[in-house]
Amino acid sequence: MALYHEAADILKSVGIRNVSVKSLVYTKKGWKSDPKTLFALSTESAKWSEVLAEVIEKSGILKIEKQLTPELALVLVHDLFLSKRGIALPASHGLHASASRHKVRLSAELTKARLRRGCASLDQLRTEVNQNRSGGSADAENQKTAASKHPRWVRVNTLKSTFQDQLDTTFAEYTQTSDIPGLLQASHLDPDTKYLCQDRHVPDLLAISPQIDLTTTKAYKQGQIILQDKASCFPAYLLNPDEDSGDIVDACAAPGNKTTHTAALLSHSGSGGKVVACEKDALRSLTLIKMTRLAGGEKIIAVKAKQDFMKLDPSAKEFANVTGLLLDPSCSGSGIVGRDEGGLVVHLPSTMSSSEDPAARGKKRKRQNIKSSRAESKTTTTAPQEEVEEHPALAVTATDNGDKLAARLENLSGFQLRLLQRAMSFPAARRITYSTCSIHAEENEHVVVKALLSPVARERGWRIMSRGKQVEGMKAWELRGWRSACDAVLDEVDGEIARDGLDASEVAEGCIRCDKGSGEGTMGFFVAGFVRDAAVAGVSDKVGSFADNNGVAHKEEDQEEWNGFDD
Repeated sequence: MALYHEAADILKSVGIRNVSVKSLVYTKKGWKSDPKTLFALSTESAKWSEVLAEVIEKSGILKIEKQLTPELALVLVHDLFLSKRGIALPASHGLHASASRHKVRLSAELTKARLRRGCASLDQLRTEVNQNRSGGSADAENQKTAASKHPRWVRVNTLKSTFQDQLDTTFAEYTQTSDIPGLLQASHLDPDTKYLCQDRHVPDLLAISPQIDLTTTKAYKQGQIILQDKASCFPAYLLNPDEDSGDIVDACAAPGNKTTHTAALLSHSGSGGKVVACEKDALRSLTLIKMTRLAGGEKIIAVKAKQDFMKLDPSAKEFANVTGLLLDPSCSGSGIVGRDEGGLVVHLPSTMSSSEDPAARGKKRKRQNIKSSRAESKTTTTAPQEEVEEHPALAVTATDNGDKLAARLENLSGFQLRLLQRAMSFPAARRITYSTCSIHAEENEHVVVKALLSPVARERGWRIMSRGKQVEGMKAWELRGWRSACDAVLDEVDGEIARDGLDASEVAEGCIRCDKGSGEGTMGFFVAGFVRDAAVAGVSDKVGSFADNNGVAHKEEDQEEWNGFDD
């Protein structure tokens, strides 16, 4: 039955794209399932996901049932315990059996989860979930959106339209406000009037009243406007392609918002370069291709479907003209606004059970050299990095305790650092932007400083893009990186030579942070730029080396270091 697979796909899209279940269900045609049933299952599963993710993870069934993805497990376990009719499949069906044969174990974990929340019965737990995570209907979504502290952000896609054309057409009936607080206040006091605010940092970007749904408009359906958070526009804008730019690689491209934004900026630079968009996951590759076509980017975007960026050869002839790279890797997603454009957040279970949690062992994973790293890759109980990559923004959930969070952040930041170091090895590259939708220093300033201290950065002349060298809108952004987080990494380095003259203040000032609780109306976000002189770019180093998460250098020639990222 297609219902569970389609609901699982919707939950995955909600996490990756931060769009509403309603828009995903009702703007797409061709569902095999009844749209109302699909909407109900998706929203209820998302609403219960914090509890169910805990139940599934602690039961360990994802380690046993290899055909179950975290999303598929969520919707099946939801119906197994919370639907009056149970799982809507024959008992002999493989999916039904994959959940029902673990019913005793799952039921025990659900009871424990209920008791941990102080609920005497399932009905009491249901009431608590409904109160805390209301959002099971379109009305609830709209009510929460109207009360949101965040506007709806709209980027005009200049591959297909112009900012003025959209002001004259799609937004002709909107009333302009001067700032975000004014827009939100006006939208709250007068919800029947449409308001907009032209962004003062990023060109071609608008904020509109949060309760407005643009997914039914002609401009949206034709790809002339794209719903994209303001902070998400920073990486491409900070990269700032100019007439001297060559090709640009987007390392983790799906679903394609940053890709198409980069393409639009590159197309207007007059450089003649193209965007090479890599996406490892097959399903997300299809989304990327669809987004590229809708945005009119076929001529300037070369999609490398099912391509792991870590498997690219930077010295290959096809990348000889790559002057810029955009990196937005898998992260904890801790900065994502707690809403599914209306209040829903999807929590996914990890593939490791609680008994396998490294926190339970009371030991912190350490890597001393290449051999120990490989040995641990076979025995470590940290969530595999394939899972981290496949489910960006969902690797860390609200149920994580301190030790578990630390372990997952270590796993994520290790991958993020290796990705950044890989990008630094492209011979002609002159600019890189690195971004996450995380608030954690481990994934942000720590990764930046470790990358700058790594052998590949030193050998190839990479340095932080200082605030003074940033494009005007980014230079004007007030919230910068955390100096204390930069100091924390530098303090662990012995000697001034090892520190390579890095100044924590300069690095922090070059980093850009967004606070999801600020008056700017963004999600929590982090972005940093890296630059090197054109004189050293293009010089092919004979030896490329990388440092692991503890600063231990490894030669690039040892290919086994990258085997852990295969599907």
